Amino acid sequence: MLEYPQWKKVMLWGFTLLLAAAALPSLLGSTSLKWPDVLPSPTVNLGLDLAGGSHIMLEANPEQVTEQRLENMEEGVRDALRSAEPRIRFGDMSTQNDQLSFILDSDSDVDRAREEILPLINGSGIITEWNLDVVDETRFVLTQTDEGVENAVSQAMDGAIEVIRKRIDGLGTREPTIIRQGDTRIVVQVPGLQDPDELKEQLGKTARLEFKLVDQNALPSDVAQGIAPPGSQIFPYAEGTPREGTGLAVRRLGGIKGDNLTDANASRDPNSNAPVVDITFNAEGGAKFATLTQQNVNKPFAIILDGKVLSAPNINEPILGGRAQISGNFTADETAQLAISLKSGALPVDLAVVEERTVGPDLGADSIKRGMIAMLIGSIAVIALMVASYGRFGVYATIALVFNVMMLLGIMAIANSTLTLPGIAGFVLTIGAAVDANVLINERIREERKRGRRVIAAVENGYKEASRAIYDANVTNFIAGVLLFLFGSGPIRGFAVVLIVGLFTSVFTAVTLTRLWVAGWLRKSRPKDITI
Repeated sequence: MLEYPQWKKVMLWGFTLLLAAAALPSLLGSTSLKWPDVLPSPTVNLGLDLAGGSHIMLEANPEQVTEQRLENMEEGVRDALRSAEPRIRFGDMSTQNDQLSFILDSDSDVDRAREEILPLINGSGIITEWNLDVVDETRFVLTQTDEGVENAVSQAMDGAIEVIRKRIDGLGTREPTIIRQGDTRIVVQVPGLQDPDELKEQLGKTARLEFKLVDQNALPSDVAQGIAPPGSQIFPYAEGTPREGTGLAVRRLGGIKGDNLTDANASRDPNSNAPVVDITFNAEGGAKFATLTQQNVNKPFAIILDGKVLSAPNINEPILGGRAQISGNFTADETAQLAISLKSGALPVDLAVVEERTVGPDLGADSIKRGMIAMLIGSIAVIALMVASYGRFGVYATIALVFNVMMLLGIMAIANSTLTLPGIAGFVLTIGAAVDANVLINERIREERKRGRRVIAAVENGYKEASRAIYDANVTNFIAGVLLFLFGSGPIRGFAVVLIVGLFTSVFTAVTLTRLWVAGWLRKSRPKDITI
């Protein structure tokens, strides 16, 4: 009990003081004192309910996912049948009624066509995503299953959450809360962002970039009436472009999508000094872009962003190296926002804002003030009770309580955690429960003294026996905290984080540190009796 090696003392004190020091930048941030710039300054971030900020709810259209899957399947089937050896000829390909259907020219190719298509429709192999039927001997019909659609929508929503997180990080904001709500909704909360317009501008952009060949056979009169030739579709020109208000017919298949982008940066055109966005493709995208431009020299191709044509330049020569430039009547701010959107990736599905609100910082400041008052009152009451009940051992419990709060804040600061209003409740709860371990230990020591054990034996046995109950109780609390974190939403998670971290700091300070201090006092004073 009395034997604590010097290295162990240094390790325990160093660990305690390091975590306690990590809490100082957060505590000094609300005072006139300034933390030195040369030192690391981990801080606890405040959640939306404390710092104020923007709250937005986004909703996706699942029908868009099914349409995109249908288009991808059509392109995949075309490529598979054309690349077969010998080539499988087909016709009358249609995507009506949410089905992909086509007719083979020869019934002798049915088996070969089936073998080429099966790898495309098997997907992950876990669920059946497409049903394949052969009607009238040569007509193939591919239909999306409900399981496949649900799986695709779920993957699209998960992908949308990652894209949203990257875009918010690009704005320079910290610790956003992004939660999926139901099947097709996403809740976004950004603390400290009082103007939601910039956030809405970023999240409202799908940033789906496409390069498609212009259909030069389309008649201008038909395009003006919205009539596209077979195999083509019409896109309107974007606002601010010279041809705003008109449309352009482009080939529906065979273009390049911006999925293979690796970088996008706002810059200026060296010739006109106009704001532009420089984009870079990965190896696969660069190869596709080079092939497209090599095979279509002296032909126009359209640059389409979110369903609107930005420009339709002529391919004067092959564009190699995987680099290209997006131009339009952009402002410098627009190119910066577009670069963030493209760099973070396109949203797998369009998201519409269905709810928005701004939370002011006044409510959070009042909550913090009242929370601090509650913590102060609770701390004073606990300290008074412990000192009155256990004397010197109560003083040790009080000092441990102070270090407990400091270490809890320090760990949250180092982990860059977010403190929410329920988190403050967790702090108050931690303070109230932090001395439970010391109560168990001190009462156990009392019992051992009443049984006639000597001072050192009573103290040692008190810590040993009480620690078992302390660890058992905190294990159950830890399990409850983990479950709250795993299955809870933002506010519940904030409470769970404080609860879980508080369990570790409470046990460490109440058991390990107080035992170190008691051992030092006993070794130095060698008392014949103790008042407890």
